[in-house]
Amino acid sequence: MPKVRIRLDSTDIEMLNNICESIKDLAKKSGIAISGPIPLPTKKLKVTTRKSPCGSGTATFDRFEMRIHKRLIDLPANEKVLHHIMRMKVPKSVNIKIEMKD
Repeated sequence: MPKVRIRLDSTDIEMLNNICESIKDLAKKSGIAISGPIPLPTKKLKVTTRKSPCGSGTATFDRFEMRIHKRLIDLPANEKVLHHIMRMKVPKSVNIKIEMKD
């Protein structure tokens, strides 16, 4: 039976977890078994800049970090559940990718 793989990523972990919970609830209500959400490694983007506006001066630095959290959900290809997932409101901060697997 074909499977559907849903890959979610976001910088806001609370929004990401809320979307994962709503997908789990949809699957539970329809009676299908899902695998996940599986947490994937968090990508950390780091940027170090000088505090001084001109670039010279004291050797003090600002360190900024952005974390990208990822989740993976596998479920059987059920047309009814997929229709509900595609119609679900997803915030702009959450990227969602749905692909079919055999």
